[in-house]
Amino acid sequence: MLRDPPEHRSVGDLLSFGVVNLDKPPGPSAHQVTGWVRDMADVDRAAHSGTLDPKVTGCLPTLLGDATRMAQVFLEGSKEYVSVLELHGPASADIDSTVAEFESKLYQKPPRKSAVSRRLRVREIHDLDLLEVKDRQALLRIRCESGTYIRKLCHDLGLALGTGGHMGHLRRTATDPFDDADLATLHDLKDALAFAAEGDESWLRDVVSPAERALSHLPSVTIANSAAREVANGAPVYAPGVFDVDADAARGDLVACFTDDGSAVCLGELVGDADADSGEVVSLEAVLV
Repeated sequence: MLRDPPEHRSVGDLLSFGVVNLDKPPGPSAHQVTGWVRDMADVDRAAHSGTLDPKVTGCLPTLLGDATRMAQVFLEGSKEYVSVLELHGPASADIDSTVAEFESKLYQKPPRKSAVSRRLRVREIHDLDLLEVKDRQALLRIRCESGTYIRKLCHDLGLALGTGGHMGHLRRTATDPFDDADLATLHDLKDALAFAAEGDESWLRDVVSPAERALSHLPSVTIANSAAREVANGAPVYAPGVFDVDADAARGDLVACFTDDGSAVCLGELVGDADADSGEVVSLEAVLV
C-alpha cells in the first residue's frame, strides 16, 4: 500500500514512518537511547544514525517503525563534530599548520573498544578547523567521512604536535542531512507524545518529521504510482515507470525513489538509463512501502 503524502499523514502514520532529530544526552549508549525512543513512541522498531559513545552528546537522528529499513542512508553522508583536544604539554606555535595537515585522507585503525574489526582503513577529513587554543586545550570542529574515529584523530594529532594528546569532550553537531539547528531532547519527545494523546498534535509534528527527511541528501528518482505498486511487490524500477532522475545522479549511486507527491518508495542503486524504452533503472536495496 502506498502512503499518503508526507504533509497529510496522521500522527499514527508519522510515528510508524518517521524520524526524530534527537539530542543524545551524556550517560546512556546510543543503543539505550534508541530503545527508550522506541518504547516511548510505542513502535516495534527504532534505529539510530551511527554509534555515539556513552559520554558523547549531540545529533543522533533516530528512525521509527518502517523507516528503520533506510538506516543505511547514514553511511552515505558526512558527520560533523566539535571536540576538545586535551594536550599533554603546552601547545606549540605551529599548532595551526600541524592541524591543517590532517585535513586529508587518513589511515585509521579502530580502537580496541569498537564495534568493527580492527583493520587499517582510510577515512577522509573534509574540514578541520582550530577554533580556539587555551592552555593545554584545543577546540576543534571536524567534518569527516562516516566511520571516522575522532578519539584516534585526537591521539594522532597529539603525536604530531609532539606533546601527546587525547580526546576530551565530544559533541556531534551534524550527520547528513541533519544538524543541530532543530534537535529534540528525550523530554521534548515525551512531552509531545503526552500532548498528542490529549489532542494537541502540533508539538509532536515539530519533534517527529516524516521519514523522507532522512533521504534529502540522496539523488532522487520520481516514479509513477503504478511502478511504486510493483516495487511494493519486489519488482525493480523499470524505465517506463520513471518520470525523472536527478541530474547529479550517476550509475552506481544510491538513490531514493519517490512518487510525484513526495512519498518515499524505495532505496536502490541506479543501474540504467531512464530515457531508454525498456530495461531496469533502479535495482532495489530497501523497499519502503
